Amino acid sequence: MTSRWLYAVAAVVIVVIAGILWLGRQENEQQTIQAVNVEPEMELSAWVVDWKWESGVDDLGQIGKQLDRLQAFAAYFDSENRLYFTEEMHEALPRIFETARKGGVQYVDLTIVNDRWNPDGTAVQKDPGIVSRILASRESQEKHIAEIIDIVERYGFDGVEMDYEKIGEADWEKLCIFYKELHERLQAKGKTLRIILEPRTPIERLPLPEGPVYVMMAYNLFGSHSGPGPKADHAFIAKLASRMEVLPGEAAIALSVGGFDWAGNGKVTSLTEKQAAELLHRNNIAVPLRDKASGSVYFTYKDEDGQKHTVWYADGETISQWIDTARQAGYHQIVLWRLGEFEQVTLNKLKNL
Repeated sequence: MTSRWLYAVAAVVIVVIAGILWLGRQENEQQTIQAVNVEPEMELSAWVVDWKWESGVDDLGQIGKQLDRLQAFAAYFDSENRLYFTEEMHEALPRIFETARKGGVQYVDLTIVNDRWNPDGTAVQKDPGIVSRILASRESQEKHIAEIIDIVERYGFDGVEMDYEKIGEADWEKLCIFYKELHERLQAKGKTLRIILEPRTPIERLPLPEGPVYVMMAYNLFGSHSGPGPKADHAFIAKLASRMEVLPGEAAIALSVGGFDWAGNGKVTSLTEKQAAELLHRNNIAVPLRDKASGSVYFTYKDEDGQKHTVWYADGETISQWIDTARQAGYHQIVLWRLGEFEQVTLNKLKNL
């Protein structure tokens, strides 16, 4: 009896120990699953532009605590291929820095865009010739890098964002080499580099360097180049996110508030969110339509001459949906084009993200 009793006790002990080990393993596996399922925290940044800097700074004052970075848009070029600030930007920069630091924004970057300002005050937007001339020789590239570093250090920017668009096919390879050199030079100074990519950029075949953060413009699906429609829709964002998997290193998705007004005579006017909302109220449209495929608001109205207009724009609800689409695709760095004349409802949504 004693021997049998001992065997029984031993069996019970073995079962208990096995149970404890099994439970411990299950708990560890559950903890591992929970750790894997924890969604990364969203990083939000936004642009402030020179032509709407006052309202942009007002918006910044409200949502600065939600922003990880801020981009001051922009340094342009003069007719001699030198970097150029408008008078508005010179006036804006002290307020931009002051409001950003007060609001807790840790980093303020300078966005450089290939727009050319002529001596007569006219401008050429996204001039690919500027990029070609900069890349023409080692000397011209070095001169541009030195000028960028000088301005960044002189004004106290934390990083640089390159927004070169409409790049000629022959310039892509040289531009990628230039970006690599610029990144290394900025990194040596403790500065960062972000690179803006248009949706049409052939990222699948470009030798883009590791190191910079790449920002994909997930807008301009419809706009001044097309008929009426949303700046983006969920399928467009998801498709871009899928393409972005080839990018080296960190990547962000840029979304755009506001929209466009298409007039019957073919004229297309860009609208801020506030301007679109004012048109909505002015024409007594109590409940506008919301497009399911994009989350965008759209409506029609007639002006004082009886001409029909069609308006599409993104509001706070639209941006929230687009952010969800980007995050579901695995992208948690979101950039907003642009601060300035956001509706209060949108600002409140952004505060609660």
